[in-house]
Amino acid sequence: MKSLFRLSFLSTLLLIFYACNNDDDTPSFNSDQTAQLSLRLVDAPGDYEHVYVDVRDVIIKYNGDEEVSLDITPEVYDLLELTAGVSALLYDNEVPSGSISQIRLVLGDDNSIVVDGETIPLATPSAQQSGLKVQVNQTLEPGILYDYILDFDVDESIVAQGNGGYLLKPVIRASTTAESGAIAGSIFPADIQTMITATEGETTISSYANATGEFLLSGVPEGSYTVTIASDNDLDYQPIIIENVNVVQGDITDMGEIELEP
Repeated sequence: MKSLFRLSFLSTLLLIFYACNNDDDTPSFNSDQTAQLSLRLVDAPGDYEHVYVDVRDVIIKYNGDEEVSLDITPEVYDLLELTAGVSALLYDNEVPSGSISQIRLVLGDDNSIVVDGETIPLATPSAQQSGLKVQVNQTLEPGILYDYILDFDVDESIVAQGNGGYLLKPVIRASTTAESGAIAGSIFPADIQTMITATEGETTISSYANATGEFLLSGVPEGSYTVTIASDNDLDYQPIIIENVNVVQGDITDMGEIELEP
């Protein structure tokens, strides 16, 4: 209730300010009507042992430049645990309806990566103040549930520097379940670290199978994909390539059990 009251109060203040300065324009969000918003954080695999990101706040930016803080519970997430269908729920509550242009993740100071057993601070020069910007351009209709998946691409987002340090230059892909599907299945044998990658044109989505061999690629746009299953390079299993895996909006394409072959 406290969070909803704060949202309503902030929205009312922003609407008053907007009305005083834009008498002839229609506000880009409506404080009297709300949509349900769910934000989940997932990760594309990266070549590190751990990647810790300190998420302090999430801010929604509307088209008229109004901003609403979602007042989340701050937490440090290990991005490399958010694979094989595992996600971190950042927010699940009401927000003012209207047209949003951006979601921003505001970070704290406790960001780091682990390489060869060594914990190294992860520099985030602008993220603490302005936030990690994710462009979305979505109209939130009153009474509708929008389930956003924020896919954090670790390999593309972390840059090694010449002084031995690391810099976070985030690459985050946003999608909603209303605009996407998913690909699921299981790998046998289950005790082998396996990466599953779906590609179509410039779209590439990856995840690891979990300890029981199950995998889930979330937020996959509708289309026909080539799915590649590859085990650790040190193991003698051949990559498997499966073409024409069709994904339908709002559905999960189940590939069943896939057996690795030596």
